[in-house]
Amino acid sequence: MKTTLKRVVQIAVLSLSVALLLGAQGDARFQTLGHRLMCKCGCNQILLECNHVGCTMSDGMRNELSAGIERGDSDSLVMQAFVQKYGPTVEAAPTSEGFGKVAWITPYVVLILGIVMVWALVRAWRNRPEPAFADGVRPIRGADLDHFREQVRSETEL
Repeated sequence: MKTTLKRVVQIAVLSLSVALLLGAQGDARFQTLGHRLMCKCGCNQILLECNHVGCTMSDGMRNELSAGIERGDSDSLVMQAFVQKYGPTVEAAPTSEGFGKVAWITPYVVLILGIVMVWALVRAWRNRPEPAFADGVRPIRGADLDHFREQVRSETEL
């Protein structure tokens, strides 16, 4: 009799832990997918982080997400359903396919081009010729300028 009661308690604990772990997996999927989607109310926030007072969209979108997960849809199927209903801007990050590749690559290309342009501009400024006056006299620089400054100081005694 004791072993039967012990066995029933073990089965109950095992069943409860399995039920809790299955719920945790669904909740993790909900969190993961919810952070990959944007709320379409105009607040430009992640779906699960939308704190827009009186938001008409986030509750419905969360319910759709929960329904998709409860139906057993795969992550890609849930995302495709949202893209079909709300358009490609519902995704928080661009995909790595098609035009999404351009969205991932463009910032790096622009950064590299900017660095190259700044480098070329600085190089051009450093290599520009010295200015000359109309009569062909060039301004005095360097050691000659220091010599003339010293001569002015000695003659004016400053």
